[in-house]
Amino acid sequence: MPDPTSTDRAAKLAALKKQQKSRPGWLIPVVIAVVLIVVIGGVATYVGTRSSGSSSTTSTGASGGPKYGRQVLPSAVTGQTTTQPKPAQVEDDSGISGVLAWNTAGYPASGTPNSGTVGHDHVPGPVAYAVTPPIGGPHNATWMNAGIYTKPVPNERAVHNLEHGAIWITYDPKLPTSEVNQLVAFVTKQSLIAEPALEQQGISGQKNRYIDLTPWASNSLPSPIVLSSWGHQLRVSSPTDPRMQKFVDTFRNSQKYTPEYGSPVDGVPTGTGGIAALDGGTVPNPGGTAN
Repeated sequence: MPDPTSTDRAAKLAALKKQQKSRPGWLIPVVIAVVLIVVIGGVATYVGTRSSGSSSTTSTGASGGPKYGRQVLPSAVTGQTTTQPKPAQVEDDSGISGVLAWNTAGYPASGTPNSGTVGHDHVPGPVAYAVTPPIGGPHNATWMNAGIYTKPVPNERAVHNLEHGAIWITYDPKLPTSEVNQLVAFVTKQSLIAEPALEQQGISGQKNRYIDLTPWASNSLPSPIVLSSWGHQLRVSSPTDPRMQKFVDTFRNSQKYTPEYGSPVDGVPTGTGGIAALDGGTVPNPGGTAN
């Protein structure tokens, strides 16, 4: 929690809230530095990790696959469950073959929101989403630190990332390792996107690829690999499907399709927002938890 006596921190937070709609009051200034992982008495201190930066290559482990770093999963949400009303499917206007679209009228698409619109309310507890995997809807007020995770992440935080312009790539947990490695390579070759909104919180120079790559918690996906953005989805069976790049180019951090364009997908205290196993933000995120 920010120090309530610090007027400087309060002023910075107030300025960020004016620029962006959904900002919880926990982001705090941090000093950008190399953070050491300290293990004392078997208790690990959560720290931010650096991604591969602007490099399009990924270091490999002994088996030849990606070399994952320390991972902290975003914290799960608890409480009363919210059931998402089923949003109406609409005709996709992206021109990408096979993309499914849902009604986002009023947020961000023009039109009047109605009972079939993809909602965007903040809710404290779990959400039973109407689409698997989610393409939007009610979500937790605190997003997650985007990157590559080797285990499932809370849907309610990942959906908040969609609202901020991230692409969420989910895959069947039984997908062959070779194909998972291809997905990792696909993510790490994408361009880095600057997150200037975090500078007001003392996180200077932060960049992220605005992509979450995670396994799904079960084998209930409609296809082995699914790419989701706010209100849109592409279902593929191969990690080399050329439509994947078109989907990312069209919907990632898009002024047209992103509800809260310009919002960050980093900056969350790592005890809540997590630490990606690979390819997270280029600057360490603050430690601690968000309330």
